[in-house]
Amino acid sequence: MKFIVLTLFENMFYEFMNTSMIKRALEKEKASIKILDIRKFTKDKHHRTDFPPYGGGNGMIMSCEPLAGAIDEALEMLAKDQKEVKILYLSPRGKVLNDSMAHEIANSDKNYILLCGHYEGIDERIIEEYQIEEISIGNYVLTGGELASQVFMDCVIRLLPGVLADGSLTEESHTNGLLEYPQYTKPYEFRGKKVPDILLSGNHQKIAEYRQQESIRITKKYRPDLLEKKDK
Repeated sequence: MKFIVLTLFENMFYEFMNTSMIKRALEKEKASIKILDIRKFTKDKHHRTDFPPYGGGNGMIMSCEPLAGAIDEALEMLAKDQKEVKILYLSPRGKVLNDSMAHEIANSDKNYILLCGHYEGIDERIIEEYQIEEISIGNYVLTGGELASQVFMDCVIRLLPGVLADGSLTEESHTNGLLEYPQYTKPYEFRGKKVPDILLSGNHQKIAEYRQQESIRITKKYRPDLLEKKDK
């Protein structure tokens, strides 16, 4: 799966691409990430990419021309793959990313262009012209789409076949609609608190039952809304 990120701040992605699971996924060629600097496509003599909004208002709006130039360049880069390309704009008004959406994207045979907005947003005509889908990572506002695009890629790339060890995804939070059960490791006793005896019993059926009960307890405590969804 290929990702091309359109951004004004390409330096924000170098550490992300060279760290932990993302680095391993790129080295294994399970995914690829390319970064395009939107500013390189501006026709403004001062290299500006943003201007005041028509009709007045606070802040600045990213202009059509540099955005269109970056998108066209990205589409040309992906054209040789002959795969469907989806353009996603990381935006607080988009559909909120969740686990099922991430799995659907990871299982799709598509490449993705991720548009990172900034300031007060982008010119609406770009969204209309390229039929861009808007994705949000939560009901809050960030300074720009760079962090959101990293969250999106991390969430999807780790689900691609061969990125994580077999079985690593089967008991994660949200995989079965519940939060993950509590985990323990050495030492056996820490400041008077001991590992639950059932986990040392060797009885795998009892351990599985205990973990299921704990998942339900944790979900009820922290995210009761998830249990309500399961009941519907």
